[in-house]
Amino acid sequence: MPEKGEKTIGELISELTQEVRMLFRQEMELFTVEMKGKAIHVAKDAVAMGVGGVLLYSGLLVLLAAVVLGLATVMPAWGAALLVAVACIAAGIALVLKGQKDLVHLKFTPEQTAESVKETAKWAKTLKSTSSHRRTSFGSRSDIRKAI
Repeated sequence: MPEKGEKTIGELISELTQEVRMLFRQEMELFTVEMKGKAIHVAKDAVAMGVGGVLLYSGLLVLLAAVVLGLATVMPAWGAALLVAVACIAAGIALVLKGQKDLVHLKFTPEQTAESVKETAKWAKTLKSTSSHRRTSFGSRSDIRKAI
């Protein structure tokens, strides 16, 4: 019979089960938050690449208009069109290369979750080794109750 203020083995096991469930939920929440952050990063890079592609396409159209104007007549209008085309192409190339570079260096593994799971596994191993050590080192039930 446990003394006042002491918990029974059943209560301890129940608490341990609840704590393991809470730990698992927290691990899943960490995984979810980490993966959402990575998904947002990928979305931003994809948008940058999309905008860069649109600017490249616009630049190509303006460049074609500049060529047409330059060939059709020898007037300063084609110079302005050429300048806009080059600016659009340069901006588009810069955005596409930036998005591509960022996507290549992005790691898709949930690093914080993996580290936390490793720590939990180490903790569980130490718990297992100390609990097996306790079983063999106590001589009587009263010694077990005192340890708990």
